[in-house]
Amino acid sequence: MTHSDADQKNIPTLVKDPELVERRRRQIIEAAVSLFVRKGFHPTTTREIAQAAGLSIGSLYEYVQSKQDVLYLVCETIHTAVRERLESNLSSHSSGRELLAAAIREYFLVCDQMADMILLIYQESNSLEPDSLHFVLKNEERITFIFREILNQGVQSGLLRMREDKEFTLLAHTIAVLGHMWTFRRWTLQRSYTLEEYTRFQTELVLGYVD
Repeated sequence: MTHSDADQKNIPTLVKDPELVERRRRQIIEAAVSLFVRKGFHPTTTREIAQAAGLSIGSLYEYVQSKQDVLYLVCETIHTAVRERLESNLSSHSSGRELLAAAIREYFLVCDQMADMILLIYQESNSLEPDSLHFVLKNEERITFIFREILNQGVQSGLLRMREDKEFTLLAHTIAVLGHMWTFRRWTLQRSYTLEEYTRFQTELVLGYVD
């Protein structure tokens, strides 16, 4: 699944070299993720981000206009990483129940491995301006859409049975929330379940909705 540039917010830059912009923004994002996870968005200063990224404060402002821009880029990068991990690990599976189970397993694993970053999005995304938040929410929907498409393809091929189109969307959102549930409630769920046990139990519940 691909998405166009129109799906992303354009962050203005004073630098004309696209490769340099990408490289420097990657430095800024990596520095900001570490600081935001440890300190939170609001207590972190742009000067701290610049220092952690190995840039002067003046250089940082050549690549972004504000700390809001940095937070947006962080959220976009996290969503892209989750989506790409999920998509790249599904190509070896055929369709139907096997593909759906594989997608759930990979998604829950990514949610576990990127738990701090996913929590960061939920905790700090409300600090974004409305136009930036719009794009962040669209990125979240793209991840849910992967499950929506798997369910749709399974039904079209006759390997899955569901009664109506609205069920695809609701079940896709359910899967997305179940992955985040492990992220949010891992502190208590781990007392009773390993990630593998949690994944198996939730997969059985999801597959119970389809024939």
